[in-house]
Amino acid sequence: MVVRNEADLLAVNLRYRAASVKSERTTVAECGTEAVTPGRVAVRMTNSALLGLAAFLTLGCSAPPAAPPPASTATAARPAPEPGNSAAAAYAAVGVTPCTPLGEIRFVCGLVSAEDLAVLPGSEWVIASGNREGGRLHLVSVRDKTSTVLFPTATRNERLDAATYPTCPGPLDLMKPDDFRAHGIYLKPGPGGVHTLYVVHHGTRESIEVFEVDAKAGPPTLTWVGCAPALSIHGFNAVVAFPEGGFAATSTRTNDVWQYQTATGWRRIPGTEGTAPNGLEISKDGRWLYVAGWAEEKLTRVSRGPSPVQKDVIQLGFRPDNVRMSPDGSVMFAAGHTDKDGHSIKEPREPLKETSNVARIDPKTLKFERIFQHSAMDGFVATTTAIQIGNEMWLGSQRGERIAYFPAPR
Repeated sequence: MVVRNEADLLAVNLRYRAASVKSERTTVAECGTEAVTPGRVAVRMTNSALLGLAAFLTLGCSAPPAAPPPASTATAARPAPEPGNSAAAAYAAVGVTPCTPLGEIRFVCGLVSAEDLAVLPGSEWVIASGNREGGRLHLVSVRDKTSTVLFPTATRNERLDAATYPTCPGPLDLMKPDDFRAHGIYLKPGPGGVHTLYVVHHGTRESIEVFEVDAKAGPPTLTWVGCAPALSIHGFNAVVAFPEGGFAATSTRTNDVWQYQTATGWRRIPGTEGTAPNGLEISKDGRWLYVAGWAEEKLTRVSRGPSPVQKDVIQLGFRPDNVRMSPDGSVMFAAGHTDKDGHSIKEPREPLKETSNVARIDPKTLKFERIFQHSAMDGFVATTTAIQIGNEMWLGSQRGERIAYFPAPR
């Protein structure tokens, strides 16, 4: 549904309330927003419009569709997209666009919806997510710019750590490989070349799936070790791990961030309410969370630990999707999009004509500068994540079939 005015917003709100009574939700791939001028504060709406917008964002900024959940109140799966929604169908198809350079920008092609990227210690390998039908977890060689499928594969290593993940019912039931959906990912480095990969999953169940990454010798391999099924209210997007153990995930449906610990299960993190959460990052010392507010073009820093909670907000002038910290914790990169002319996105829009943006942010001062802005590229559309590997910047895209890389801006 295209939202053009307050009446439309209220109609969405009413539809959402009616659907909630029946426990039937409809997910839209991308959602509408308030009108914002880059570098300026968002235009204020009336209270009734904000209520409608909140409902619409709850519906629209969630993850892509998947099969209905089993009869259970403990877990949640993704509903189908709204029929006829052009934004939901506006995804680049593999092999349609030649994998040729665009100026200094080059590509690693054949990766469906590489929405998020994680670089392994040593900077030799990158793991890419896959958030649409046909998506996979891919392993990408930084040197050769080639990719292989990590998960799911015909043979899978599985070893449930029931002590750490007591609510996990077991490995994913993937009768069809396309039932797997990997949205946000996060790599927690470990000793001896053995790391932990956390994956937001939207396929056969809504969950955080956990893998052991063995990079001791040769190309890394994955072993599935557990999961944390979502509560029925959740709609996860991004995930980060805590230094002390456990992890946190953004929930677009509830407009906040939740943490998971073995002893307590899922609990809301104080101070994260109303952050319009999409992407998520954590400081190197674990004291701060950084929440990318896609719907409101903002980044919120929230303190962890003793009360009172400290919150700081900056307006980025574009819709930040994911935010990624450098390995040494000295700089963050927020990636997201604006409309085809580089302005804030307004409805109606052309979903395959969006502009990619990357901002470099000081995690201590929150001072930032936009270091990359580029019009839509065939097969890539708009960036959702940015990481720097040596002298290269790598970008992922939710609605594309390739990773982009180019010389890192100074």
